[in-house]
Amino acid sequence: MEKISYPGFGNCYRIANDIAEIVVSTDIGPRILRYALIGGENVLGEYPLLQTMTEWGSWKPWGGHRLWAAPEAMPATYSPDNAPVKFDAPDEWSIHLAQDTDRSGLQKEMVIALDIEDARVDVHHTIINRTNSPVELAPWAITVMRSGEAIVPLEPWRSHDEALLPAQPIVRWSFTDFTDPRWTLGRRYVRVHTDAARNEPQKIGLLNKRGWCAHLHARTLFVKRFDYLDGAVYPDHGCNNEIYVEGDYLELESLGPLASLAPGESARHIEHWQLFKDVDLGNTEAEADAALGALLLTLS
Repeated sequence: MEKISYPGFGNCYRIANDIAEIVVSTDIGPRILRYALIGGENVLGEYPLLQTMTEWGSWKPWGGHRLWAAPEAMPATYSPDNAPVKFDAPDEWSIHLAQDTDRSGLQKEMVIALDIEDARVDVHHTIINRTNSPVELAPWAITVMRSGEAIVPLEPWRSHDEALLPAQPIVRWSFTDFTDPRWTLGRRYVRVHTDAARNEPQKIGLLNKRGWCAHLHARTLFVKRFDYLDGAVYPDHGCNNEIYVEGDYLELESLGPLASLAPGESARHIEHWQLFKDVDLGNTEAEADAALGALLLTLS
């Protein structure tokens, strides 16, 4: 672990092994700014100039990975996180970042741990209710990716003769347009790609029981995994996985169950990340299925 500067940020920390590296900032956040194979591009998007004005000030996506609380609301969700965060290192491979209580009365923390020998990263998210009243929320882990394509698995396809009942919820937003050519809705996957010429936002949510989603950019595949809890109530009409795209900006998101937090109580959500290089998903769903299946077997 080493303290470094990173473009736009003077106070950052880097954890690296022979395979991959993570960079976080202590100037803002909690945020992860960089995740990359050694010598490779940052798979996380970087958007230092974007901002959304709220009654509480300017909220900036910055890029990288952040923690929000669902369901989305203005201004509560967009409480600015542009101030320094507390930092400590539980060990040489882990970083703990803790934000002061934000304007919505929530405190957000992350523990980021890089595996000693490969590209695996475990990201532990915690939201603490610092208000004086109960709050219902779900931890919402949002990763801004470089331009590319998001891939979300569907429940296994079965014929009408085999299965009469619905398999899973697929949720659209008011602005979702499935005639937009960025979408590919298949039997095995929902896929959406960025297009810098198309600035109309698109979003979809699913109840993803398979517990993973992925993003492909320049033959580097990012996989995030997360738990699905049978019987849990998830936000946004039952979504634990959401994808948002606007121009060349794409968010790969997972959500924990809704929880009612008394003052001082917390909700936690864990993601497991992995990177694979030289990935070819082919031209058909069957080819993508074979490639992804082989890679996911290495994570089990």
